[in-house]
Amino acid sequence: MSYLCPLCHHPLLPDASGWRCENRHQFDRAKEGYVNLLPVQHKRSKQPGDSAEMMQARREFLDAGHYQPLQSSVCDIFQRILPPENASVLDIGCGEGYYTHAVADMLQKNGEAEVHALDVSRVAVRAGAKRYRNVRFCVASSHRLPFASEQFDAVLRIYAPCKAEELARVVKPHGYVLTVTPGPRHLLQFKELIYQEARLHDETPEALPGFTLVEQHSLNYLMSLNSETSAALLQMTPFAWRARPEVWGVLATTPSFEVETDFTLRLWQKENPEAAQQTEAPSSGE
Repeated sequence: MSYLCPLCHHPLLPDASGWRCENRHQFDRAKEGYVNLLPVQHKRSKQPGDSAEMMQARREFLDAGHYQPLQSSVCDIFQRILPPENASVLDIGCGEGYYTHAVADMLQKNGEAEVHALDVSRVAVRAGAKRYRNVRFCVASSHRLPFASEQFDAVLRIYAPCKAEELARVVKPHGYVLTVTPGPRHLLQFKELIYQEARLHDETPEALPGFTLVEQHSLNYLMSLNSETSAALLQMTPFAWRARPEVWGVLATTPSFEVETDFTLRLWQKENPEAAQQTEAPSSGE
């Protein structure tokens, strides 16, 4: 299985140092094993994605097991829906690979499985590739997936944006997309510290043209965090940009900070375009 060239969209073939397409576009393999498929002209900033500080905060928080129930829920769903052998999965917005490697471990216990991970942050991908050797990591845009059409049995997307058209292109017929989004009360206590009016997250499902929503699950529980861990959690969220110095001060002086998790997991299945066309076709009768 190969990548697609992000410049000309022809297949990339492996060579001694990395990957090359027939138009001689070359992408080197890093010593950690990942490949950078994010050309300069596709970047929106000099260093897109999470910073080293955000990545390190997330790694410390996740390694402590605070989101392990979500990791287990993702693995349970994939174990139930994917073929027992030779499954192919893509994790979009993988970060440093906390969820990806768990999925890979679970699938590869049953037989061969190919698990890819993609993120726009080179810092996060480098850390993931160095740590998890059973996952194929790449730096790339989630809006221009560097993969062939109908390549994956399933795609995992935790918070990450991606065009529905791209998801429909890379997922196999009747394949799946598993999305994880914040539930209404996710990290509400952080919002109450930062905003004058803390609003609940919108529960409305996104539109995913080409897919049918087949399952929806909620996962919520209360965490009691010490000052260091609560600061690490805030650092790995977008709320960190809006947190005033006094907010960090509250966390630093609170020995036990209670905060809610609230996740919504939605399983989408790719629609059969031929069946949809037959359903929409007008009757030939008068």
